[in-house]
Amino acid sequence: MAVSTIGGNILGAGVFTITIDVASVAANISAEQTFTAPGVLLGDMVFVNTPAIGTAALNAGLGVTGARVTAANTIGLRFTNSTAGALDPSAAIAYTVFVVRPESGVLTSFTP
Repeated sequence: MAVSTIGGNILGAGVFTITIDVASVAANISAEQTFTAPGVLLGDMVFVNTPAIGTAALNAGLGVTGARVTAANTIGLRFTNSTAGALDPSAAIAYTVFVVRPESGVLTSFTP
């Protein structure tokens, strides 16, 4: 099975933290919110580590279920609320972001 992938090597990778204030997430939905993340570029891959779930920082039932670069210096985080009520995480909480920048954006063929 051939799959189209972004080929090439990793040009760079890095880890940083951003302190964000997540808006309230309505019951039983997934919603994306965007945040400033200086230095990220379109084409970068981002992975986000959240504060401990079930603490005052991140409510039980709320998770980060996706992360992407939406524009230069901006990441989008998709939050999913699996509860019957709205959840509003604590303000000004630090999230750890791991960024991978590919060397090339050229499509190649990949066969696993």
